[in-house]
Amino acid sequence: MYQSKGAYRVSVKTGGSTTIPCLYDLKYKTNVKYWCKEDYLKRCSLDVHTKSIYKASIYDDINKQTFTVTMTDLEPEDSGRYWCAVEINGGPDKWIARFDLSVTPGTPKLYVDQQEVTGVEGGSVIVKCYYSDTGNRKWWCRIGVNGSCVERNSATIVTRQQTTDATRGNVLMVTMSGLKMENTGWCRCEVGDLMMTVHITVRRQKLPHKVPPL
Repeated sequence: MYQSKGAYRVSVKTGGSTTIPCLYDLKYKTNVKYWCKEDYLKRCSLDVHTKSIYKASIYDDINKQTFTVTMTDLEPEDSGRYWCAVEINGGPDKWIARFDLSVTPGTPKLYVDQQEVTGVEGGSVIVKCYYSDTGNRKWWCRIGVNGSCVERNSATIVTRQQTTDATRGNVLMVTMSGLKMENTGWCRCEVGDLMMTVHITVRRQKLPHKVPPL
Protein backbone atom coordinates (compact mmCIF):
# COMPACT_ATOMS: atom_id res chain seq x y z
CA MET A 1 0.00 0.00 0.00
CA TYR A 2 1.25 3.46 -0.90
CA GLN A 3 1.05 6.09 1.79
CA SER A 4 0.36 9.78 1.30
CA LYS A 5 2.28 12.52 3.06
CA GLY A 6 1.19 12.79 6.70
CA ALA A 7 -2.29 13.14 8.16
CA TYR A 8 -4.14 16.35 8.84
CA ARG A 9 -6.42 16.80 11.84
CA VAL A 10 -9.98 18.03 11.44
CA SER A 11 -11.71 19.32 14.58
CA VAL A 12 -15.54 19.27 14.67
CA LYS A 13 -18.09 20.08 17.39
CA THR A 14 -20.43 17.30 18.54
CA GLY A 15 -23.52 17.23 16.32
CA GLY A 16 -21.70 19.15 13.60
CA SER A 17 -20.58 18.23 10.10
CA THR A 18 -17.54 18.51 7.88
CA THR A 19 -16.80 18.17 4.17
CA ILE A 20 -13.53 16.67 2.99
CA PRO A 21 -12.40 16.81 -0.67
CA CYS A 22 -10.12 14.09 -2.05
CA LEU A 23 -8.40 15.19 -5.27
CA TYR A 24 -6.82 12.53 -7.44
CA ASP A 25 -4.58 12.33 -10.50
CA LEU A 26 -6.21 12.23 -13.94
CA LYS A 27 -4.85 8.71 -14.49
CA TYR A 28 -7.17 7.44 -11.72
CA LYS A 29 -10.28 9.01 -13.27
CA THR A 30 -11.97 5.67 -13.99
CA ASN A 31 -10.55 3.73 -10.99
CA VAL A 32 -12.85 2.68 -8.17
CA LYS A 33 -12.57 5.07 -5.21
CA TYR A 34 -12.84 4.20 -1.50
CA TRP A 35 -13.60 5.99 1.78
CA CYS A 36 -12.17 4.10 4.73
CA LYS A 37 -12.06 4.22 8.50
CA GLU A 38 -8.70 3.04 9.75
CA ASP A 39 -9.67 1.12 12.89
CA TYR A 40 -8.62 -2.42 13.72
CA LEU A 41 -10.80 -3.68 10.84
CA LYS A 42 -9.73 -0.97 8.35
CA ARG A 43 -13.30 -0.81 7.09
CA CYS A 44 -13.86 0.66 3.64
CA SER A 45 -16.85 1.48 1.49
CA LEU A 46 -17.18 -0.84 -1.48
CA ASP A 47 -16.71 2.24 -3.65
CA VAL A 48 -17.75 5.86 -3.58
CA HIS A 49 -21.11 5.02 -5.12
CA THR A 50 -22.08 3.65 -1.70
CA LYS A 51 -24.31 6.57 -0.79
CA SER A 52 -23.92 6.45 2.98
CA ILE A 53 -21.21 4.95 5.16
CA TYR A 54 -19.85 6.08 8.53
CA LYS A 55 -22.40 8.94 8.46
CA ALA A 56 -20.91 10.07 5.16
CA SER A 57 -22.44 10.95 1.81
CA ILE A 58 -19.97 10.59 -1.05
CA TYR A 59 -19.86 12.11 -4.53
CA ASP A 60 -17.26 11.51 -7.26
CA ASP A 61 -16.89 14.25 -9.89
CA ILE A 62 -14.68 12.57 -12.48
CA ASN A 63 -14.55 15.75 -14.60
CA LYS A 64 -12.83 17.59 -11.73
CA GLN A 65 -10.91 14.53 -10.45
CA THR A 66 -12.41 15.02 -7.00
CA PHE A 67 -14.52 12.87 -4.75
CA THR A 68 -16.09 14.69 -1.87
CA VAL A 69 -17.08 13.23 1.50
CA THR A 70 -19.59 15.01 3.77
CA MET A 71 -19.96 13.63 7.31
CA THR A 72 -22.94 14.80 9.38
CA ASP A 73 -24.41 14.42 12.90
CA LEU A 74 -20.96 13.63 14.25
CA GLU A 75 -20.44 12.19 17.74
CA PRO A 76 -17.23 11.62 19.78
CA GLU A 77 -17.27 7.92 18.83
CA ASP A 78 -16.89 8.97 15.17
CA SER A 79 -13.42 10.32 15.98
CA GLY A 80 -10.55 8.45 14.36
CA ARG A 81 -8.46 8.22 11.22
CA TYR A 82 -10.13 8.19 7.83
CA TRP A 83 -8.59 7.97 4.41
CA CYS A 84 -9.45 8.28 0.73
CA ALA A 85 -8.03 5.74 -1.69
CA VAL A 86 -8.21 4.49 -5.27
CA GLU A 87 -8.21 0.88 -6.43
CA ILE A 88 -5.20 -0.33 -8.39
CA ASN A 89 -4.78 -4.04 -7.60
CA GLY A 90 -8.25 -5.08 -6.49
CA GLY A 91 -8.53 -3.02 -3.32
CA PRO A 92 -7.91 0.43 -1.75
CA ASP A 93 -4.25 0.40 -2.83
CA LYS A 94 -3.22 4.04 -3.13
CA TRP A 95 -4.01 6.55 -0.40
CA ILE A 96 -5.11 9.94 -1.71
CA ALA A 97 -5.39 11.68 1.65
CA ARG A 98 -5.61 10.87 5.39
CA PHE A 99 -7.57 12.76 8.02
CA ASP A 100 -7.60 12.41 11.79
CA LEU A 101 -11.12 13.45 12.82
CA SER A 102 -11.62 14.78 16.36
CA VAL A 103 -15.22 15.30 17.53
CA THR A 104 -15.49 17.18 20.83
CA PRO A 105 -18.33 18.83 22.81
CA GLY A 106 -16.56 22.20 23.00
CA THR A 107 -15.55 24.75 20.39
CA PRO A 108 -13.38 23.23 17.64
CA LYS A 109 -9.72 24.26 17.63
CA LEU A 110 -10.10 25.44 14.03
CA TYR A 111 -13.34 26.23 12.22
CA VAL A 112 -14.99 28.46 9.62
CA ASP A 113 -18.51 29.89 9.46
CA GLN A 114 -19.23 28.02 6.23
CA GLN A 115 -17.39 25.62 3.96
CA GLU A 116 -19.08 26.95 0.79
CA VAL A 117 -18.26 30.51 -0.29
CA THR A 118 -19.45 32.18 -3.51
CA GLY A 119 -18.12 35.26 -5.32
CA VAL A 120 -18.44 36.87 -8.75
CA GLU A 121 -15.82 37.19 -11.47
CA GLY A 122 -13.65 40.23 -10.81
CA GLY A 123 -14.95 40.53 -7.25
CA SER A 124 -13.68 39.27 -3.93
CA VAL A 125 -14.53 36.87 -1.12
CA ILE A 126 -13.54 36.84 2.54
CA VAL A 127 -13.03 33.68 4.59
CA LYS A 128 -12.57 33.86 8.36
CA CYS A 129 -10.74 30.96 9.99
CA TYR A 130 -11.16 30.88 13.77
CA TYR A 131 -8.46 29.11 15.78
CA SER A 132 -7.33 28.61 19.37
CA ASP A 133 -3.67 27.60 19.02
CA THR A 134 -1.54 30.73 18.58
CA GLY A 135 1.84 28.99 18.58
CA ASN A 136 1.71 27.37 15.13
CA ARG A 137 2.06 28.58 11.56
CA LYS A 138 -1.13 29.84 9.94
CA TRP A 139 -1.59 29.29 6.24
CA TRP A 140 -4.11 29.38 3.39
CA CYS A 141 -3.67 27.44 0.19
CA ARG A 142 -5.40 25.86 -2.75
CA ILE A 143 -5.68 22.06 -2.49
CA GLY A 144 -3.94 20.08 -5.22
CA VAL A 145 -3.73 16.42 -6.17
CA ASN A 146 -3.04 14.04 -3.27
CA GLY A 147 -3.80 16.79 -0.77
CA SER A 148 -0.81 18.91 -1.78
CA CYS A 149 -0.81 22.65 -1.13
CA VAL A 150 -0.43 24.66 -4.34
CA GLU A 151 -0.44 28.33 -5.25
CA ARG A 152 -1.98 29.06 -8.63
CA ASN A 153 -3.66 31.90 -10.51
CA SER A 154 -1.12 34.43 -9.29
CA ALA A 155 -3.13 37.31 -10.80
CA THR A 156 -5.66 36.78 -8.03
CA ILE A 157 -4.59 38.74 -4.95
CA VAL A 158 -4.68 36.78 -1.71
CA THR A 159 -4.12 38.69 1.53
CA ARG A 160 -3.93 37.15 5.01
CA GLN A 161 -4.55 39.12 8.16
CA GLN A 162 -4.33 37.80 11.72
CA THR A 163 -6.70 39.57 14.06
CA THR A 164 -8.88 38.98 17.12
CA ASP A 165 -12.66 38.74 17.34
CA ALA A 166 -14.15 40.00 20.61
CA THR A 167 -16.40 36.95 20.98
CA ARG A 168 -14.63 34.19 19.06
CA GLY A 169 -10.94 34.82 19.64
CA ASN A 170 -8.17 34.50 17.06
CA VAL A 171 -8.99 34.92 13.39
CA LEU A 172 -7.03 34.33 10.20
CA MET A 173 -8.95 36.52 7.73
CA VAL A 174 -8.28 35.63 4.09
CA THR A 175 -9.34 37.96 1.27
CA MET A 176 -9.24 36.75 -2.35
CA SER A 177 -9.55 39.67 -4.80
CA GLY A 178 -9.76 39.87 -8.58
CA LEU A 179 -11.50 36.51 -8.78
CA LYS A 180 -11.36 34.47 -11.97
CA MET A 181 -13.56 31.58 -13.05
CA GLU A 182 -10.59 29.22 -12.66
CA ASN A 183 -10.38 30.14 -8.96
CA THR A 184 -13.37 27.84 -8.40
CA GLY A 185 -12.13 24.91 -6.33
CA TRP A 186 -11.10 23.72 -2.88
CA CYS A 187 -8.86 25.68 -0.51
CA ARG A 188 -8.01 25.23 3.15
CA CYS A 189 -6.98 27.02 6.30
CA GLU A 190 -4.08 25.44 8.17
CA VAL A 191 -2.97 26.02 11.75
CA GLY A 192 -0.20 23.62 12.63
CA ASP A 193 -1.48 20.18 11.61
CA LEU A 194 -5.11 21.27 11.86
CA MET A 195 -7.00 22.05 8.66
CA MET A 196 -10.43 23.15 7.54
CA THR A 197 -11.47 23.00 3.88
CA VAL A 198 -13.45 25.70 2.07
CA HIS A 199 -14.92 25.48 -1.43
CA ILE A 200 -14.76 28.67 -3.48
CA THR A 201 -17.29 29.09 -6.31
CA VAL A 202 -16.81 31.95 -8.78
CA ARG A 203 -19.80 32.92 -10.90
CA ARG A 204 -19.85 35.13 -13.99
CA GLN A 205 -20.73 38.78 -13.47
CA LYS A 206 -24.28 39.44 -14.64
CA LEU A 207 -24.46 42.21 -17.22
CA PRO A 208 -27.01 44.95 -16.56
CA HIS A 209 -30.28 44.47 -18.41
CA LYS A 210 -30.65 46.98 -21.21
CA VAL A 211 -34.07 48.49 -21.71
CA PRO A 212 -34.86 48.86 -25.43
CA PRO A 213 -35.62 52.42 -26.57
CA LEU A 214 -39.26 53.37 -27.02
